Amino acid sequence: MKKILLGHKTVLSLIATAGIIATLSSFKKNEPRPAADDLKGTINISGAFALYPITVKWAQEFKKLHPNVVFNISAGGAGKGITDALSGLVDIGLASRDISPEEVKKGAYTIFVTKDAVVPTFNAGNPNAAILEAKGVKRAQFADVFVTGKIKNWNQLGGKVPVPIHIYTRSDAAGAAETWAKYFSKKQEDLLGVGVYGDPGLAQAVKKDVTGIGYNNLAYLYDLKTRKQVAGVHALPIDINGNGKIDPDENFYDTIDHLTDAIADGKYPSPPARNLGFLFKGKPIRPELVAFVKYVLTDGQKFVDENGYIVLSRQKLAEELKKL
Repeated sequence: MKKILLGHKTVLSLIATAGIIATLSSFKKNEPRPAADDLKGTINISGAFALYPITVKWAQEFKKLHPNVVFNISAGGAGKGITDALSGLVDIGLASRDISPEEVKKGAYTIFVTKDAVVPTFNAGNPNAAILEAKGVKRAQFADVFVTGKIKNWNQLGGKVPVPIHIYTRSDAAGAAETWAKYFSKKQEDLLGVGVYGDPGLAQAVKKDVTGIGYNNLAYLYDLKTRKQVAGVHALPIDINGNGKIDPDENFYDTIDHLTDAIADGKYPSPPARNLGFLFKGKPIRPELVAFVKYVLTDGQKFVDENGYIVLSRQKLAEELKKL
């Protein structure tokens, strides 16, 4: 057998050449090589319970594309998120209410990313449940429960069993509370009731009290797997046209998909339907922030519907993208 002796330089040359061939062979013909992802940084977010679930989802999906970007996300109410953003404690405040002129003067810069609604709730075990779901409650009646206090018993809302109404509201500075109050041309501080912290807490309070009434964002009232209302606490239908009954075109609370369709079509009143936004102190300029918001307003919109939110119109999305 003939032996071939190779010099040191020759061996190194062959090894290097083999390495290049092996690397090139891993790519298909005409297939572009993936660009190295150099996007990195930390994005701190806090704020509205309403926006928290979908923001977590967006962050998880964004990280699959940009693994070097780190997210710290917490829910503490819209008021906290807005305050945190304007004071520089976080990069993004999750906003679920209108921004005040004072906040704008402090540098508040909002980019809307999706839409949802606040829904009045009651305990599904209420002895008047069937009647209430058939009749609904008029806007003026809700105002007399939550604002004036004139209505104190469920039989005043058409129920046949006289049981007292126990009102629950938000104790934290909340977009849901502000939006629900705005439905009556009022502020959060005008709402009556026992204060409970957070969306999950308010849902639980009503769920534990058979005579309870409250309000929640959609994500805390519906099961995203079954798409139906969670056990124990249900939507209290709004008699929108005030005719004393829930007509077929007002009967859209059975699933989250029916309700979001009604909100998108303008059948559900606004407020309490509202736009949800990312709030910054000034126009965002950091590359990772801009990239994340662009993702949310484009590819990220495919996750909106399945998570119980409403996709903004194409025109609205284009307007928000121009803000970047």
